[in-house]
Amino acid sequence: MPKFINAICLDIGEKRIGVAVGDSDVRIAVPFDTIDVDGNEVSAIAEILIKEKANVLVIGYPRNQSGEPTAQSKLVTEFAAKLSDIAENIVFQDESLTSVIAEQQLAAYNRPYKKSDVDAQAAAIILQDYLEANNA
Repeated sequence: MPKFINAICLDIGEKRIGVAVGDSDVRIAVPFDTIDVDGNEVSAIAEILIKEKANVLVIGYPRNQSGEPTAQSKLVTEFAAKLSDIAENIVFQDESLTSVIAEQQLAAYNRPYKKSDVDAQAAAIILQDYLEANNA
């Protein structure tokens, strides 16, 4: 029997971090929130991990269209290193085109949305990909 996964996912940007939640029972990732990058983001992430009782932290890993790491990949890797003290199990998941897909999904609802909504929706897409790829 596979181990139960209760996951938080981060879509890390320079101004905001999209956050999504999901677990291996329901296997549906949902947008949760966004966190402003203002110097308090690590403690905000720690609070979410504790509150949601997460045992996996999934981080979106950016790549270019050739599948190679980008300058943003370096930023994400460096930020993930700051989280190693607050999260036992950190995994990376490809985030190629997730922001584009998130914006398309939100536009399809025919309701106004903000950039922060796109970030949280992108995190949910990344997490859904992780759950499906790992049969979680």
